[in-house]
Amino acid sequence: MAELTPQDMAAKLLATGFERSGPSAATLSDPIADTPMVVTLDQLRPYDHDPRVTRNPAYAEIKASIRERGLDAPPTITRRPGEAHYIIRNGGNTRLAILRELWSETKEERFFRIACLFRPWPARGEIVALTGHLAENELRGGLTFIERALGIEKAREFYEQESGQALSQSELARRLTSDGYPVPQSHISRMNDAVRYLLPAIPTLLYGGLGRHQVDRLAVLRKACERTWERRALGRTVAVDFATLFQDVLTQFDTQPDDFSPQRVQDELVGQMAELLEADYDTLALEINDSESRQRALTSEPAAPTPPVAPVVPAAPPPPISAPQQPSASSVPRDTTPVAPPAPAATPPASPEAPEEQQGQRDERLQGHIVTPAPTTERLQSIQRMVADQLGDKLPDFEADALRAIPVQAGGLYPISDVWYIEPGLDVPDRLRVHIAQFAREIAEEAAVADHIEASDGGIGFVCVTPAVGQAKELPAFAHAVLTLLQALSAAQAPATGQDRARLADDLGPLLHGHGGFGARLSDAGLVKLFRLLRLARRLLDLEAGDPDHES
Repeated sequence: MAELTPQDMAAKLLATGFERSGPSAATLSDPIADTPMVVTLDQLRPYDHDPRVTRNPAYAEIKASIRERGLDAPPTITRRPGEAHYIIRNGGNTRLAILRELWSETKEERFFRIACLFRPWPARGEIVALTGHLAENELRGGLTFIERALGIEKAREFYEQESGQALSQSELARRLTSDGYPVPQSHISRMNDAVRYLLPAIPTLLYGGLGRHQVDRLAVLRKACERTWERRALGRTVAVDFATLFQDVLTQFDTQPDDFSPQRVQDELVGQMAELLEADYDTLALEINDSESRQRALTSEPAAPTPPVAPVVPAAPPPPISAPQQPSASSVPRDTTPVAPPAPAATPPASPEAPEEQQGQRDERLQGHIVTPAPTTERLQSIQRMVADQLGDKLPDFEADALRAIPVQAGGLYPISDVWYIEPGLDVPDRLRVHIAQFAREIAEEAAVADHIEASDGGIGFVCVTPAVGQAKELPAFAHAVLTLLQALSAAQAPATGQDRARLADDLGPLLHGHGGFGARLSDAGLVKLFRLLRLARRLLDLEAGDPDHES
C-alpha cells in the first residue's frame, strides 16, 4: 500500500461527512423503564382526572414544609403517548400547585426544576392513574365523600370503556379492589345515590365536607319518603312528583356542613308531603321513620353475632318467691316476674351426666313454649340487634326469657316472643293500632273471614265489616263466632245483622277451649295472638285516656 502524501491526508480530512438518509426524530422517545429525570414546571401538568377538586386541608402545612425543606418526596410522573407534557402519575397535584405558587413568589430555581421519577405509561394507563390518585389522596389528607364518589364514577366509566359493557356495583367493587383501591359495594351504592340525587341540590354542602353518615341518612330518608309517597299518591292527582319535591326541599339547605341538620330536612320534607297528600303530619312521620329504620337496618353491615350464653337451670329448688309488685304498663321489665316450675322433691347427686340432663330439660321446656316457630336467620338476628342498639331498646331473647317471663313464640307478620312486654318503639297509639289490626286479621283468617276486617285510624285499630243478614246466616258457626268476638272487641255498636252478640256467651267457651258447641276452636297460635291483641288494646286505651301509668 502506497504511503499517503501530506496532500492526500489533507484532502481526506477536509472531505464531507456521512449524511442521514432516513427521517430524523424531532424529540427523544420516553424511557421504557423507571427513570429519574429533572423536569421544569413548564413541562409538567396536573392530572386532569384528579378526584380532588377542593383545596387539600393540609395545604398550608405542606407549603410551609416545602418552603423550608424543599421537596422531600418528589412526585412520580408519566406521559400519555403522543402528548407534549408530563403529568402527575399517582398523587402529587397539591405539591405541584404549591411549587407553582412558590416559584411565582420567590423565583428560586429549586422550585422551578424538580427531580422526578418517570414511569412509562402502562397499557391500562387511565385506570391505573385514577386508582393511584384515589389511593394516594386517601393517604395524604383524604377526600370528601363527594370527591371520592365522583372519582369512583369516573373509574366506572373507564372500566366500562375497557370492557365494552355496563358494570354492576359488585363487579365495580371487585375491579377496584384488584387495582388496589378496595371499596365495599354498599359504599358504592350510597355514592351513586349521592351523585344522582344529592349533588344537584346541595353541591356547596357536599363539597364543604358533608360526611358519609349524614349522606347515608339523607339517602335512607329519600327512599323512605319515596316509598310512602308512592303508596299514598296512588290514584291521586298531585301537583308535583316526588323527585321534584325532594330536590326543591333539599336545595333550601345547601349551606356549610356546620349549619346543616338532617332533622330539619326531614321536618320540611314531611310537612310538604303531608300538605300535598292531605295526610296527618304525625302519622306520615311515623310511617317514614318506621320505613327508614327498616331500610337502614337492611343496608347496614351487620356486626358479628355474639355466641349466646346458655342459661343454667338451677338444680336446687328456688327459694319461696313473694308476689312481685305490678310494674307500670308502659314498660314491664322482662325479668321482674320470675315464674319457676315446681321443683322436684329431691335433687339427685351430681353426676357426669348432670349437665346433659339439664340441657335436655332446658330444650324440652323451650320446645313447650313454641306454638309456631318464627322463622329467622343469623343475619336477621344481627340486623335486629343493630336496630335495637341504635334505638336504645332491649332485644327480646326468647331462650333466656323462657325461664322467667311470659314467654311464647308465634309466627306471623309481627312474630310474638312475649305476650306482655311492649317495646318502646311500639308504645304509641298509631303503631299499636297497626299491630292490633294485623293480629285481628290473622285471627279472622283461621275462620276464612279475614276480608271482613279493615284497619281503622280510630278505636282500637280495626272494624268488622259485617255481612248482610242473609250472608251472615250462611257463615259456618265457627266463622260466625270468630267474627262476633272480634266485632265485640272492636268496641263498635252491634250491627243490625245476623251478628247476635247474645250468642257470644254460648260460643265463647267452645271457641276458646274447644269442648261442646260447634266442635272447633282457635288454634294455639290464634289464642296467643288474641292474648297479644288484648294486651295491646288495653295499653292503647290507657294511652288514649291519658293514663299511661295505669296499673291493672
